Amino acid sequence: MSELDEARKRINEADREIARQFERRMQAVKLVAEYKKERGLPVLDKAREEEVVRRNTELIEDKDVAEYYVDFMNNTMRVSRNYQTALISGVKVAYSGVEGAFASIAAKKLFPNGRRLPCKDFTEAYNAVVSGDCELAVLPIENSFAGEVGAVIDLIFTGTLYINDVYDLTVRQNLIGAPGATEQTVKTVVSHPQALAQCAEFIKKRGYETREYSNTARAAEYVAGQNDKTLAAIGTVEAAEIYGLDVISRNINTGLDNTTRFAVFSRKESDGGKNDDSFIIVFSVKNQAGSLAEAINVIGKYGYNMTSLHSRPMKNLPWQYYFYVECEGNIRCGNGARMLEELTPLCDKLKLVGSYREGKISV
Repeated sequence: MSELDEARKRINEADREIARQFERRMQAVKLVAEYKKERGLPVLDKAREEEVVRRNTELIEDKDVAEYYVDFMNNTMRVSRNYQTALISGVKVAYSGVEGAFASIAAKKLFPNGRRLPCKDFTEAYNAVVSGDCELAVLPIENSFAGEVGAVIDLIFTGTLYINDVYDLTVRQNLIGAPGATEQTVKTVVSHPQALAQCAEFIKKRGYETREYSNTARAAEYVAGQNDKTLAAIGTVEAAEIYGLDVISRNINTGLDNTTRFAVFSRKESDGGKNDDSFIIVFSVKNQAGSLAEAINVIGKYGYNMTSLHSRPMKNLPWQYYFYVECEGNIRCGNGARMLEELTPLCDKLKLVGSYREGKISV
């Protein structure tokens, strides 16, 4: 056998082994995809991929081929992502509103290959996941200008779903109306209360009347149906295009750093990981003096920084409140377990809603 034939034989043997290991790897990738699909986790985990490439490259003894192995691993990661995307593509995602709403845009950005289900309100979208009609729901939890979305926060406390991802979406509100409408012809603006609050300065300056609507995109749909130049909606450019409206004025929200935080809800809780740097808990404390202060002290005792603390009235108990807390830090560790253990006897109800690493969505 010639030297060339011997070399090719060794390549064929290596290729057969690579093929077997590739199939084994992709079977594991399928399990990862199923896990992510159930919990609404993104396909791309850049930190994890970089760690895998770095760790495996250290196993290469021949440094002359190390840089080629990095290319090989990066391509392997790309193929794995593509396979995961194909497996997750059928995921059903609920959101509140209709096409063109900010929630619709967020759901499309996060799950471009998913099947999106519009719902009439936050509760319907949430319950679509609880019932199993959808795997995931994308709902807003807070706006940087108008504050928390109370109805969703209440669902977090009373419901059974978990949050495994939170994303920031920069909000650009626009005045949209019937073809030919101008700022001068408009007398009344309809939109969701949050959108009206975000644009209060613009509205007040022009003396418009306001009317609340369940959703920004539904408001656009309503305005389109009226064909009235004295009526306008506040919403997205996408909504204007969908419903055949003119964009009368762009970026009318107060402050151009206006951001809405969207959470991805699922029936299953993520096990978390060392890359998670935030978590959400909800709790109610025992009705006795100093109980809330004691609970907050426990959180601080274990080194967690509270970035958000909201109190909300309990619907079935007048003058009783529960608390929604977001913290910086990884709760999937010994300190987190000890913190929850110490917090439990102080609370009538305590739920770890989920841990996550916050991301951003660009529009």
